[in-house]
Amino acid sequence: MMPTISINNSQKLNLSPLKMPERLLLGPGPSNAHPAVLQAMNTTPVGHLDPTFLALMDEIQSLLRYVWQTENPLTIAVSGTGTAAMEATLANVVEAGDGVLIGVSGYFGNRLVDMAGRYGAEVKTINKPWGEVFSLDELRAAMATHRPRILALVHAETSTGARQPLEGVGELCREYGCLLLVDTVTSLGGVPIYLDEWGVDLAYSCSQKGLGCPPGASPFTMSARAMEKLQQRSSKVKNWYLDMLLLGKYWGSERVYHHTAPINLYYALREALRLLAEEGVENSWQRHQRNVEYLWENLESIGLTLHVEKQYRLPTLTTVRVPEGKDGKAIASKLLQDYNIEIGNGLGELAGKVWRVGLMGYNSRPESVDQLIAAFKEVLK
Repeated sequence: MMPTISINNSQKLNLSPLKMPERLLLGPGPSNAHPAVLQAMNTTPVGHLDPTFLALMDEIQSLLRYVWQTENPLTIAVSGTGTAAMEATLANVVEAGDGVLIGVSGYFGNRLVDMAGRYGAEVKTINKPWGEVFSLDELRAAMATHRPRILALVHAETSTGARQPLEGVGELCREYGCLLLVDTVTSLGGVPIYLDEWGVDLAYSCSQKGLGCPPGASPFTMSARAMEKLQQRSSKVKNWYLDMLLLGKYWGSERVYHHTAPINLYYALREALRLLAEEGVENSWQRHQRNVEYLWENLESIGLTLHVEKQYRLPTLTTVRVPEGKDGKAIASKLLQDYNIEIGNGLGELAGKVWRVGLMGYNSRPESVDQLIAAFKEVLK
């Protein structure tokens, strides 16, 4: 008989050992982690100020710089999900009254708008239909109109599967004297990124997508230009936990206690980054592109249509239009219940109109595609 205890004389709490189903996670994230990453996460923890753990933090910083193609000294993993890293970028460089221009072409552009407003920014937006991207000319016109101190763009819009071109945007920002802030949550590790070459000043990501790691340790980086704005603030950073002037002392040479890090998650992140470096980041980019093209071909071969124009599609996440007359949520639910395959439903303007299929990190393999297509064929009958 299953052991239970009673709570408040009514609710019974299950005390049997934890058991979860094994799923193939082909949604917008999390993705399945490499077995070596899960094994690393099960390593016995040490203290968060232990010399061996501090050395591991240094390794994480160096590996993140490699994957992001940057030399930024302040490149760390925030103890929190990708949303915490997103908030950290705004919290550190936005002061009340700062003009922030945000490109909105999906759900996460809107999240940036909400966050920036909470920190007192004078928020302006440039908008596109969900699934489209901004041209350099459109960005230039918006910059000339609004003259912001920060331009924020989503490199990989998780709600639409569109990749925003960033070539030339950094030069545009320098021309107008503003910082460039970029969301790389669904691109880091699986999509070509050259932060320094592109002139990106602030970027954030997550651990559970292209890096193939469980969620909770989220990459964050800021350039010397962004650090200068942070150091010249007239007021303290409004978020103590995400204040990079404090966190920098923990991750830097001073090693001043700030918080108890999620030690085992950092073990996992270090192992995921090691595997990516061992593969070679360029090879990872090519693998993601090769496998997603195989996915696109197979989806179209069974009569499905893709939402984003091919040249702007992400190799990590594909939006698939729900066929006319089909219940997208019911089909996604059947894939999960009957085939143990997770795909995502549409968000916001695309709710009910698309599925979101992720092919990220460890899951970016032909076998993942074959398993999904076989299940799709059965469920769509």
